Amino acid sequence: MKIHRQGKIDIPPRRPVVTSGTFDGVHVGHQKILARLKELAQEANGETVVLTFWPHPRLVLQGVESSLKLLNTFEEKADLLEQAGIDHLVQMPFTEEFSHLSPHDYVQRILVDQLGTKFLVIGYDHRFGRNREGNFDYLQQHANSFGFQVEEIPRQDIDDIGVSSTKVRKALNSGDVASARLYLGRPYQITGPVVGGDKIGRGLGFPTANIAVQENYKLIPTDGIYAVEVIVQNKRFGGMLYIGNRPTLAGKNKTIEVNIFDFDQDIYGRQITVTFLEHIRGDMTLDSLEALTIQLEKDRTAALAILQNNS
Repeated sequence: MKIHRQGKIDIPPRRPVVTSGTFDGVHVGHQKILARLKELAQEANGETVVLTFWPHPRLVLQGVESSLKLLNTFEEKADLLEQAGIDHLVQMPFTEEFSHLSPHDYVQRILVDQLGTKFLVIGYDHRFGRNREGNFDYLQQHANSFGFQVEEIPRQDIDDIGVSSTKVRKALNSGDVASARLYLGRPYQITGPVVGGDKIGRGLGFPTANIAVQENYKLIPTDGIYAVEVIVQNKRFGGMLYIGNRPTLAGKNKTIEVNIFDFDQDIYGRQITVTFLEHIRGDMTLDSLEALTIQLEKDRTAALAILQNNS
């Protein structure tokens, strides 16, 4: 897949069949649109193009007031779209100025002049341009003058799937990573480098790797213990992951730390990826380190059982 960053298109796609949107999560609803995109491109002997806006429009328009957390970093999104078989990904910078483009100027400048769109595929409630004034009716009325065909994914098709990025975020914010997995069509993941911790877990017999998720807009599931798989240097290991403030240890800062089963390597500074399988329990305050150790043994047993069921 060719990635055109900052909206710079060096070599235009061949007979571009285009869809646009934020595509946060690349969930099963998005996958329905991508599948249709590929069908049309094959029929037209063209290439598929996903036009996505970065940063996410809400992060720009609401600024520091935005509480939005995203399911994907841009690189994660790009990887998922490549796995879906998309030919071109256009990263269009979203700015305050860009948000003021009229529907006509947006279509003419971006879809026609820059991309040379031959066929446009949109979701049933797709809006674009200043104040979200543009819609499918507008595109249908002006498609001939713009020189492309347009197709809307029927509402029934999307509603039958019943998935939105908001629904995925809600599941993760409640710890329901199993439902998020169904909505996404794959388990949710976070990635980051391993950083130094205080090594209290090692003293309890549960050494942990502390993960620093560097993108502050990336959604972290709710606090608690999770059964996970951990990808370290392209190898998979089982584990259990903790998210929280460590109340038993009078912690003040939220940490993300994973106990990797059957693993004893120095991985400080290395990038690792955690795949969420199931939420085991919420965070809790225990009255001693001994009680914490006993609880962690129970959590490990639960995690091993979940990993066995997922193998």
